[in-house]
Amino acid sequence: MNAFLDWKHITFAHPYFFALLLLVPFMIWRQLRSKKDDNPALRLTTLSGIDRARIGGKAQYRPALFVLRIIALIALCIAIARPQSSNTTENIDTEGIDIVMSLDMSGSMLAKDFKPNRIEAAKEVALKFVDARPTDRIGLVIFAGESFTMCPITIDHNVLKEQISQIRNGMITDGTSIGMGLATAVERLRYSKGKSKVIILMTDGVNNTGLIDPNTALEIAKAYKVRVYTIGIGTHGQATIPVQTPMGIQKQMMPVEIDEPLLKQIAAETKGKYFRATGNKSLGEIYNEIDKLEKTKVDITSYKHYAELYFPFAMIAVICLALEMVLRYTVFRSIT
Repeated sequence: MNAFLDWKHITFAHPYFFALLLLVPFMIWRQLRSKKDDNPALRLTTLSGIDRARIGGKAQYRPALFVLRIIALIALCIAIARPQSSNTTENIDTEGIDIVMSLDMSGSMLAKDFKPNRIEAAKEVALKFVDARPTDRIGLVIFAGESFTMCPITIDHNVLKEQISQIRNGMITDGTSIGMGLATAVERLRYSKGKSKVIILMTDGVNNTGLIDPNTALEIAKAYKVRVYTIGIGTHGQATIPVQTPMGIQKQMMPVEIDEPLLKQIAAETKGKYFRATGNKSLGEIYNEIDKLEKTKVDITSYKHYAELYFPFAMIAVICLALEMVLRYTVFRSIT
């Protein structure tokens, strides 16, 4: 019954039979015309009083016979057009990629060479990147003087996006520990069963602290066959950075120092790629390129099932025709 009422998924195997519905207006026209041309059954010498006579109880319902015939014709046309309910099922086979975004949250990420600053720009493109990869498991690591897992790899992207939105400077000890950021991200992928394991590591500085040396972290990444895309974020030359001073927070021009040789080495030895982002636009383009380089294989097999729905309409046609015949030769029987 539900399939019968689900008109959104109904198709017709022989829709050209609907052309028979053109008979309906012809039948209505013929009925109206024959009503005008009817000859009287009785001849009277006067019509006095006839116009004041009311139509008998049965006679006023006699047009119902014609209505039943019209309904029968419409139902018959629908039945022979073969209405069918289509139900499509899909089997989705995904070859997912497990990804960890490792983002630098040091004080220099507040620099104003990106709008409104590097941290907010990084958050914006990360959110768009997550939306573009609905079938992948993605995690989030942040690092500065130490590292911290904000979100383990997950397919629940709403939770991940909420964690990305909450990132802010000052959540962990300041500094730049590239080694810790990379090692923690690798740890998140250590037991991954994904066909491919990827880290996107973004920093704007030079490794200056941390318990794990970047080269040691690199060897760990290679051991677990993790591909690392590295991003150096920051303009060329100098950038305005808010700095805490005895007089409060003041903006100062500071040189942009990114350890590009190290980032290039990490990318090259893990079969990844190094990128340099100098503005919001180029950062977005970098994430788009990584998205294209790391394509998830998705195979979708569709199966369409049909259920025949002509029977109810055929029954309506039969019932209407049978009812018309019964009423015509019983209740509405006329004497000729």
